[in-house]
Amino acid sequence: MNKETTEIEDQLLVMDAQDGSTEAMEKLVRRWQERLWKYAFRLTSDNQAAWDVTQQSWLGIIKGLRKLHDPANFKPWAYRITTNKACNWIKQNRKEKYISLDDIQDREQKVQKDIGIRELLGKLDIKKQAVLNLYYFEQLNVSEISTALKIPKGTVKSRLANARNELKIIWQKTTR
Repeated sequence: MNKETTEIEDQLLVMDAQDGSTEAMEKLVRRWQERLWKYAFRLTSDNQAAWDVTQQSWLGIIKGLRKLHDPANFKPWAYRITTNKACNWIKQNRKEKYISLDDIQDREQKVQKDIGIRELLGKLDIKKQAVLNLYYFEQLNVSEISTALKIPKGTVKSRLANARNELKIIWQKTTR
């Protein structure tokens, strides 16, 4: 299936689910579960947290699906919910325990076999991580990221530029 066909099918599933079809909702979950989990994992760097975030995201998606006016916006809307749930998890986790930069680096090295770019991304603040993850890994465009994060397109562009510059500086420090 090509990208356009997949997007149309997602939109049809959203409309059916909005009309109360449990079968359509189940198909939507099967199609999106792994993508949302991977995104949550990239933000939290914690396997169990990613599952918790994904589960909480699905609860939010199911609860709010009827309020989604345009089925074409499902993708950025689902990522926005997942981003918010991941941010909530990170805030709660930081309140419970102080995590030093060394702890974060150690955890990332254990969790991820390929340390490269993902480790560098983990050193950025969550807002910059979210924009880069959505743009590069989830392949959302600026407009979709704007919708997903509820920020203006100009903010997305500047955040992308700032995140790239900061990532470049971190990368240069680690390669010297």
